[in-house]
Amino acid sequence: MSDGSLSQDEIDALLQETDNLEIDTGGGLEGLLGEKERGQFLRLLEGLVGAQASNLSILTRKSVNLDKPTLQVVSGEDLSASLPAELVDVKIDFSEGLRGEHSYLLDLGTAQAIAGLMMGQAGVEMDDAALSAVAEALSQMSGPVASEIGNQISRTVKTAPPDFQRASRDQARFPQGEAIVKVEYPILVEGQAPSRLTELYSLALVKEIAGSLPAAGQPAAAAGLAASFAQGARAQGAAPAAARGLGAPPSGAGMTFGQSFGSAGNPAVPPNVQPVQFANLQGGGLPAESGNIGLLMDVFMELTVELGRTRKLIREILGIGEGTIIELDKLAGEPVDILVNHKLIAKGEVVVIDENFGVRVTEIVSPMQRMGDLT
Repeated sequence: MSDGSLSQDEIDALLQETDNLEIDTGGGLEGLLGEKERGQFLRLLEGLVGAQASNLSILTRKSVNLDKPTLQVVSGEDLSASLPAELVDVKIDFSEGLRGEHSYLLDLGTAQAIAGLMMGQAGVEMDDAALSAVAEALSQMSGPVASEIGNQISRTVKTAPPDFQRASRDQARFPQGEAIVKVEYPILVEGQAPSRLTELYSLALVKEIAGSLPAAGQPAAAAGLAASFAQGARAQGAAPAAARGLGAPPSGAGMTFGQSFGSAGNPAVPPNVQPVQFANLQGGGLPAESGNIGLLMDVFMELTVELGRTRKLIREILGIGEGTIIELDKLAGEPVDILVNHKLIAKGEVVVIDENFGVRVTEIVSPMQRMGDLT
């Protein structure tokens, strides 16, 4: 009968079996991002593919096809092994509203082709000017992502200026941590060979974004509005909407409110539903100011005074240096535009107050014209 101890031959056999085991760490890393988080984040990115491709198409003046992304959670070692030998690494971290590491990787040939199209030159050298052009293209692609994330989570989300380099696969910069979220987009630029664009996120950033997104099928604005109505209903009881000062919902508001009444064992009685009737719209002015406007008085808005504008090609912008004169579309002495959140509201003339510039309002844009600018 054995005393429970192992002989040397048995120990050697067990060690040999252990050496032959294959340990799969990939599944463990994939498990760090839940299925719900993965699905929400992928739905967000899939909805932005069209806007990203459009921005890149405008910059290159070529048709750009960006296919739906795939997502993996990988280690830095596995990621490095999957990259091309030479690439362009553009780091565009999230810096406001959300904070986390984020970057793009593009193989050198595709980056060179994009830079050549933007600069209007075939076979460009990947110098600082060409790298800057590629960084600008990828920055324009990340813009819709940051904006939509901000819209979805009701925050102002901004990214840092792009930090770019030409690198080998061993020199590429990855987000810190044991796991990296790797998103790949098949990309096809007209006249170029098919390629792949790699986007990297820190795992913590993706989890924070996914955890802040509204549930599938419920837009962020609708979720917030529904919560506000629910809170108001709890505070005011079953008083009718008219008694609480709530007007009829606007046409096409996209939300339906209803109520059914009944008791145990009795079917609920359906309400008497009638078509909604709206008053005729009258031109010439906006309704009188609502008493609830006071709720918005402390909201910050961006007011900008614009001297003028112009449009230039990427190659012209890259050629700007000290002493360059940029001609604007405004005539000397013409009123400057005053904009709030990039919408024209007034015109004025530049004045000097002590040692600072100011602007004296000379004309208020009519309400009807302002409403027309929104369409």
